[in-house]
Amino acid sequence: MSNGPSEQTAVESESCHAPGMISGTLHVYVAFDWGDEVDLERARILLPGEARDLPRRRRTPSSVGYRPVPLRFQLAPITLEIPQTGSLKAPAEAIVFDFAAVSLAMHAPIRLPGESLSQVAAWLADPSPIVQAAREAIQPLHQKLLPAIQDPLWQDELSEEYFVFQLPPGEIGSPAELLASYSGWLAGLVRLENGQLSSEEVQEALRLNLRYSPDDLFIPDWAAALLVDRECDETLQTIEFANLQLLEFRHIDNRLDDSLATVYKVIHRLAQKRLSLWRSPARSLRVLGELKVEANGLFERTGNALKLVGDQYLARVYRLVSTRFHLEAWEQNIKRKLDVAEGVYRVVSDQTDTYRAEFLELTVVFLILFEILLALLRH
Repeated sequence: MSNGPSEQTAVESESCHAPGMISGTLHVYVAFDWGDEVDLERARILLPGEARDLPRRRRTPSSVGYRPVPLRFQLAPITLEIPQTGSLKAPAEAIVFDFAAVSLAMHAPIRLPGESLSQVAAWLADPSPIVQAAREAIQPLHQKLLPAIQDPLWQDELSEEYFVFQLPPGEIGSPAELLASYSGWLAGLVRLENGQLSSEEVQEALRLNLRYSPDDLFIPDWAAALLVDRECDETLQTIEFANLQLLEFRHIDNRLDDSLATVYKVIHRLAQKRLSLWRSPARSLRVLGELKVEANGLFERTGNALKLVGDQYLARVYRLVSTRFHLEAWEQNIKRKLDVAEGVYRVVSDQTDTYRAEFLELTVVFLILFEILLALLRH
């Protein structure tokens, strides 16, 4: 008769050990929002950039790509000070989209024992040094493209980062062997954890995975992903775009929260009848209306920016990453807030119209009484 807890401990112990020396690439993506919109044509005049369409393998149909095509700007290599590796010179590039979102990509070559790579992953759990390095590296590009940015606004606290550990096929065994022998180590990488995880946590971390061939493997999680593949630029760009989309959803969600808080104050004043005719809520209503249009436009533009129809593999990559990012939940939450904003807009507008109508009725009554009084005085 088997011992459940002992068996589980044995499985955990067996799956948490790390492989030996590993060569690969650490891909770092940091997304920022620069404002409302970027005129890509003008940006290209200000600074020569390359139109960056999605790279494709032979299986990728020509219909798959960006609409409109963003601009890529090659940057100088960025020095990353990462424990266990020392100073790494990471080639870097920036991708600028028409909806004023920009993604900085850094690609750092790594060669470490598996245990050391786990320590690197744990260090990345606090991404502030990476984000600061990215911000400093992209600042000169922002200054040069500033005239092409409509309503520029770069918030210090708004950024989104993601890490992809790419290993070449066969580096430490086949994907099937990796999942069987190093499941705990793999889960630690994508969870950015160096400590031992429970079997339930390991199972959850590896639950969403994708294999196109026996030699490749993709495991995404909220903070990082593992990619066993060689020619995988289109996969990496799909991940990068999903990270950018998460940033935009966070951005519009924050703005909706701020605008709704302002309008709730207007409703409170209306409820207490402290909103005078001379302090109209028109400005708050106008800002709320503009934000509704912007949010709906953002959904349209980010949803249509990357067309994956026709490539089932890339569509599944995007679906797995968006599931980990809870993009559908973000979208539903924003739509719910937009519905609330619509209701608030109607309440404030109707109440204001009611107050104005009452004021006009009182004015008409006063004028009639005044006319009657004047007529009496004349007689």
